[in-house]
Amino acid sequence: MVDKTDKRPGGPGHAPDEPLLWPFTAARLAMDACFWWVERGQAEQDESTLPWTTPNRVALELATMHLRDCSQTRSGQPVLVCAPYALHRALIADFAPGHSVVQSLQAGGIDRIYLTDWRSATPSMRYLSIDSYLSDLNVAVDEIGAPVDLVGLCQGGWLSLLYAARFPAKVRRLVLVGAPVDLSIESSLRRLTRNAPEMVYDQLVARGGGNVSGGGMLRLWSKAPNRDDIVASLQTDLSDEEGAALLARFERWNAETLDLPGKYYLEIVSRIFRENQIASGSFVALGRVVDLKVVKAPVFLLAGLDDDVVPAVQALATAKLVGTPPAFIAAASEPSNHLGLFMGARTHAHAWPRIAQWLRDDLSGVLARSA
Repeated sequence: MVDKTDKRPGGPGHAPDEPLLWPFTAARLAMDACFWWVERGQAEQDESTLPWTTPNRVALELATMHLRDCSQTRSGQPVLVCAPYALHRALIADFAPGHSVVQSLQAGGIDRIYLTDWRSATPSMRYLSIDSYLSDLNVAVDEIGAPVDLVGLCQGGWLSLLYAARFPAKVRRLVLVGAPVDLSIESSLRRLTRNAPEMVYDQLVARGGGNVSGGGMLRLWSKAPNRDDIVASLQTDLSDEEGAALLARFERWNAETLDLPGKYYLEIVSRIFRENQIASGSFVALGRVVDLKVVKAPVFLLAGLDDDVVPAVQALATAKLVGTPPAFIAAASEPSNHLGLFMGARTHAHAWPRIAQWLRDDLSGVLARSA
């Protein structure tokens, strides 16, 4: 099913992907809200009220995340799923049976799986930066045992790519799903972040007490995702009893937001979305300029053909930025909108089994043929 709803901010039937991406909300605040006062609600809970789909335990508690261990065995090649840290909780990667990245990887024979469950920013976290998140990701990888296979979802994708470029010996394989990396390529995200005045972002942080309020920004949107939007994202019929339960779960998930540290937020808006520093090779991570050409690990890129948040051409363009030999780059595109890449039943039936198989494949034969 192709998502044909109006995707303009504030337009009728805007897609549910949009609230995931705080630059969209910031631009809307600048152009439509005229710096409305965002009332701050109660502090975010550190845990979701929704149960996880996959049994797991907290393997490590860090300032930025709970590292969740969803493993079925203690041996084998570990996979670390890097969830997006963009207003919504990591349950996007483990939403429901048939709609879970973790379960699809398990069904594909991946027995050791970990997940970054990002924490909502508290006042004491307001000065955390991109380096803070890279540092904690590095601690998580060391806890798991390098090298790991990194699976980056959306904004977890550019973070995973930065990590792989900064610590290439610690990443065996890299999967990037709907990941915005080269922001020189035209997209709705690029246009809105480029056109909004810089003071918009400063005001958002100031009015959040040094953080960016997820709940406040979500309330700025005039219309909640409608049924058709959610059907397009979950790629399933919601008319029966099981569908009604999925619909209710989605609505609860969408309402549970995370606050973002102000410094982290402003760095991303400026350095990644406005200045395109990752793709241009000028991004400094943990004291060193990051060169994506040092990434030699095999890479799998997954894009959505109906994704207007991270268009397929943008998601697949990362292949030209890394140093991975072409023989070791796999790419696929699905008839999916943005959220459907992570939550869609059809995507989980077709694309994710292929990703799991690719993670398990012995690529030594490919290496021999390309030598």
